[in-house]
Amino acid sequence: MASVRTAASTRWAGVPVSRRKDERREMLVRAAFRLFGEQGEAALTVRAVCREAELHTRYFYENFADTGELLAAVYDQQAAALADVLARALEEAGPDPEARTRAGIRDVLRFISDDPRRGRVLFAEARGNEVLAARRRAAQTGLMDGLIAMGRGPELPVVIAATMFTGAMTELAQQWADGRLGQDLDAVVDHAVALSLAMHATTTERLADDQSRP
Repeated sequence: MASVRTAASTRWAGVPVSRRKDERREMLVRAAFRLFGEQGEAALTVRAVCREAELHTRYFYENFADTGELLAAVYDQQAAALADVLARALEEAGPDPEARTRAGIRDVLRFISDDPRRGRVLFAEARGNEVLAARRRAAQTGLMDGLIAMGRGPELPVVIAATMFTGAMTELAQQWADGRLGQDLDAVVDHAVALSLAMHATTTERLADDQSRP
């Protein structure tokens, strides 16, 4: 531990105090992502994280109350990165519904493929961990609300379609992260887009029928 303290004192030489805490927090989050993403929740202990980050344990408690709080930070970081990827994909796709659907599904799955640890944090491990499960529920609710807002308001067909699409996309991402859908990304995207567009067409028709009734 003495070597850790010596390394830490050298590491922070010349770094303003106001930046040190933020940098140490980021180091802990990165270390937790590596441990959790590669070995699962059992690997995420205070000592293991600090050893991976090469920081004294007191720096852990400077930033987090426990490993649950740290795990929430890891999830939030990856969720924010995925949100950025999705936003760029939709912007580049333009207004066409099919292009936007294809770009969104493709880039979400590719984000997971590029680093399988992301899938473990965002989807695979979320099913058995209450911290991650709560974060995932909040993310699903946010996605569903966004889909409803993009539709024609809170009409029942729109709400139901948004609910089903959100659940289906979450399960699709989980299965892809678990490797249960094979390796052909294009094939998975093609099938997912076809089903999504069919649901959208059915919802549109149902709305039209409801609005045509006296």
